[in-house]
Amino acid sequence: VQLVESGGGLVQPGGSLRLSCAASGFGFGSYGMRWYRQAPGKERELIAAITSAGGSTNYADSVKGRFTISRDNAKNTVYLQMNSLKPEDTAVYYCNTRLGDYDYWGQGTQVTVSS
Repeated sequence: VQLVESGGGLVQPGGSLRLSCAASGFGFGSYGMRWYRQAPGKERELIAAITSAGGSTNYADSVKGRFTISRDNAKNTVYLQMNSLKPEDTAVYYCNTRLGDYDYWGQGTQVTVSS
């Protein structure tokens, strides 16, 4: 199983970024996917989740209305569209899936929101 995030970077407050997570090594279309983030000195936080077919999504209150999770099962990729970014969104963002009792993680991508 391999998860590879991309799309992070430096953005000004109010700006947008789209993160991607390319998955391989498992039946991507059969599993839910999640985005987490971890800010310096804080615990890793679940911020968005999507079911295997993409029919249902859930968001943390901190990002609801600003972030959108989506997936393209033909491309084995999950996305996180982030709009109206705030300095408090600064963190390393990770994609995740759970196969059985085991969690798989990508290496993370840094998002920094600063003027």
